[in-house]
Amino acid sequence: MPSRRFADGEMVMGRWPGSVLYYEVQVISYNDISHLYTVKYKDGTELALKESDIRSLLSFKHRKSQSSSSSPSRRSTSRSRSRSPGRPAKGRRRSSSQSREHKDDKKKTIQENSSALLVLDFCLKPSENNTRSYNGEPDSTERNDTSSIILEQKLKPDLEIERVHEHYSLRPRKEEKKKEEIYSEKKIFETMKTIEKASPKTKELEFGGRIGTFAMIIFLPATVFYLLLMCKQDDPSLMNFPPPLPALESLWEARVFGVFLLWFFLQALFYLLPIGKVVEGLPLSNGRKLQYRINGFYAFMLTAAGIATLLYFRFELHYLYDHFMQFAVSAAAFSLGLSIYLYIRSLKAPDEELAPGGNSGYLVYDFFTGHELNPRIGSFDLKYFCELRPGLMGWVVINLAMLLAEMKIHNQSMPSLSMVLVNSFQLLYVVDALWNEEAVLTTMDITHDGFGFMLAFGDLVWVPFVYSLQAFYLVGHPTAISWPVAAAITILNSIGYYIFRSANSQKNNFRRNPADPKLAYLKFIPTATGKGLLVTGWWGFVRHPNYLGDIIMALAWSLPCGFNHILPYFYVIYFICLLVHREARDEHHCKQKYGLAWEKYCQRVPYRIFPYIY
Repeated sequence: MPSRRFADGEMVMGRWPGSVLYYEVQVISYNDISHLYTVKYKDGTELALKESDIRSLLSFKHRKSQSSSSSPSRRSTSRSRSRSPGRPAKGRRRSSSQSREHKDDKKKTIQENSSALLVLDFCLKPSENNTRSYNGEPDSTERNDTSSIILEQKLKPDLEIERVHEHYSLRPRKEEKKKEEIYSEKKIFETMKTIEKASPKTKELEFGGRIGTFAMIIFLPATVFYLLLMCKQDDPSLMNFPPPLPALESLWEARVFGVFLLWFFLQALFYLLPIGKVVEGLPLSNGRKLQYRINGFYAFMLTAAGIATLLYFRFELHYLYDHFMQFAVSAAAFSLGLSIYLYIRSLKAPDEELAPGGNSGYLVYDFFTGHELNPRIGSFDLKYFCELRPGLMGWVVINLAMLLAEMKIHNQSMPSLSMVLVNSFQLLYVVDALWNEEAVLTTMDITHDGFGFMLAFGDLVWVPFVYSLQAFYLVGHPTAISWPVAAAITILNSIGYYIFRSANSQKNNFRRNPADPKLAYLKFIPTATGKGLLVTGWWGFVRHPNYLGDIIMALAWSLPCGFNHILPYFYVIYFICLLVHREARDEHHCKQKYGLAWEKYCQRVPYRIFPYIY
């Protein structure tokens, strides 16, 4: 086994991947298996480099001394040649050929000066060179000393000509600086894409790594079944653990599984209907944009018409309530089979189509997080379809079934006020998601996470069967609330929904078209990736205002269930834990992606989710 050359904590010069730039970095750790050094740049960016891409500081100082000692003589020789007095004068007027030669020499000198200027621009660290303060002005105090960087880079001919034109233009210097910054940001973005292609392996494992993900594959289904069994008990107290387990043969019924398959493929048929507009998603690592058909709301309307038809012909929809556990088992079995299929097909997928967070090389981890980013069968996008269709719409159908079951079991002509509130609040949430379907294309689920067991189980099992927990609880444990209490809960849900929707709208509109005149009031911090970090509106209030709105709405959904048991509030507790985990994950991802720009954003917006608290 080869021995390592550089020690932890040692300051060295590391080559920026995909370029010839070397920067002063600190060695953080060394992987004995992959033989890669994890180094940290001055802006906080951490990358894994090969030993061949790292050099000692002494070698750079030696090269610098050699270049500095030899360059003056060359410059003086060049200067003496260009200004030699021994050239004979042939009259006052120069010939046309001499004039052209003089212009060419002048143009070459300008190009050389411009090339030197570009070298100085690129000697700055990528994340620092493009970080500006929130008002959009360049921050000169963030630029590092680059005296130890050795760089030889040539400009492309078209860029050289552009520099020449800029030299003779009468445009303000501020406009020229802005153009140079835009060009530099584009170069950095291209470099970052090269890094993603050059190092596709997932180095940082989430969810506890291989052991943690293996435990979650078992823990998540067990949690769903535990919650459903507890809701069936007369006293769903945590002290009554464990609940009585049903016979294994009672958990499976072929007819129930057939109904689930019918529901799944019916939604797939609605997804394939040629209605609704077709939009492009965000650029992938290879620059390609996938196309998506936006027809989720139309599918919801067709589903509602189908449910209304079944009720008209007196179909007993509370069949869902009577076989709720069996439906959950069927959905879990289907999601497991789908996850196995997704992992097998991902083994043949090209590297550029793999998920950045699910390409670790460990079977269990990649199976859980998702190995392939956007698995498709033709134009049918499996992840995008499962994200909003069968599970989210199934949630609404289950809530309706619980409402009808409550009326039948308790011999009521009208549903309880608590059940009406739960159904109404959650229906609004689902309709909003389907109406703003295009916004899901900018979420991490679509742009970053692969499609594996985590999303398959979450979309098809967790969402419909855990999110409907309040309605399922109210069937067996009816809770009466007064109209003033109902009005207060409605106001709370409205506040949460307003924060959630307005924050997401600001973010999605800004991502789609930052130059929209309607968004001119928004201030942002430009970053090296070409994107901006909003520091006004809801995103200047807390870093994740959409999470704040989610938590407020989750609380409003649980309050109609009263305070006799904590079980209906499991969703609130889970949601807080989930969003805190996502927030920490987003923080880490954004710090690596945006560098010093993210640090400036955190100083500008100190609170993460809860203002003045967290």
